[in-house]
Amino acid sequence: MAENEQSGSHYKLVTHETARGPRAGVVFNDSVFDLAELTGKASHETMLGALEDWAVAETLIDKAVSNLGSSATPSSPIATVRLLAPVLYPSAIFCAGANYSDHMSEMARVFNLGAHPDPRKAGLAPWHFLKASRTVAQTDGRIPVPAGTKMLDWEAELAAVIGRVAKNVSVEGALDYVAGYTASNDLSARDFTMRPNVPESSPFRYDWISQKSFDGACPLGPWIVPAKQIPDPQRLGIKLWVNDLLKQDSHTSKMIFSLAEQIAHLSARLTLHPGDLILTGTPAGVGLARKEFLKSGDVVRVWIERIGTLSNTLV
Repeated sequence: MAENEQSGSHYKLVTHETARGPRAGVVFNDSVFDLAELTGKASHETMLGALEDWAVAETLIDKAVSNLGSSATPSSPIATVRLLAPVLYPSAIFCAGANYSDHMSEMARVFNLGAHPDPRKAGLAPWHFLKASRTVAQTDGRIPVPAGTKMLDWEAELAAVIGRVAKNVSVEGALDYVAGYTASNDLSARDFTMRPNVPESSPFRYDWISQKSFDGACPLGPWIVPAKQIPDPQRLGIKLWVNDLLKQDSHTSKMIFSLAEQIAHLSARLTLHPGDLILTGTPAGVGLARKEFLKSGDVVRVWIERIGTLSNTLV
């Protein structure tokens, strides 16, 4: 995690294991400080509690961090702390499908579809599916390979964490509703995509739960970087390695629909709440295109510029 070190007043938000159970924390200068103790608000002991009060929490955190140089607030070295998923129980996980131009071209080649039409020119809107909220897994966590799958795939994604209630927001103002960003891996059991013995013509053929919502299907972390530290989420490098072999190497500028457009689209259909996650799509380089899939013992690392590295081992 060394590439995520803080400079100046920059800090990260974590959920970590303590003797009192999981608690929200602030990482600053290689140390983890209890968030509720920093802000003086008991409701901030959980990340969801802080996100539901984000306007107040962010102001209090900024003030506390600026005074930490002379503060006696107890802290723990980051190297000694077990980090959990930064949002343990997100209220919803929205996942953008087919949202990188390089990945769209890649999938068109895999399925022999020829040149795929530009979704914008075709008049399409952003497209999302849901993952179950209890599928989140922490960095350095061991993730069981789902029983029966032989086609477990990786998908590096930038994840946005909502910090304000959002309904019918404009594209221009959409990023104001983001509390911060983290790295994620939209693990997918490709051989569970279709239900067996259901005709190809049937509208009931797809099995999104089995493909996308098994235990550990949403590795997340290692922390949340506050949105003000990343002024433009469309200007970030994104990479993924399997066993130190680079598989995905792209940039968030290749998204077809920007995060702001995704937030505006989703908020026109339902209210977004603090703690909701939006996984913004994956670039080219997935296992399906390579005919390579994850197996027990594989180590997967997702790196996103200005955020850091999320690492997991399959077991």
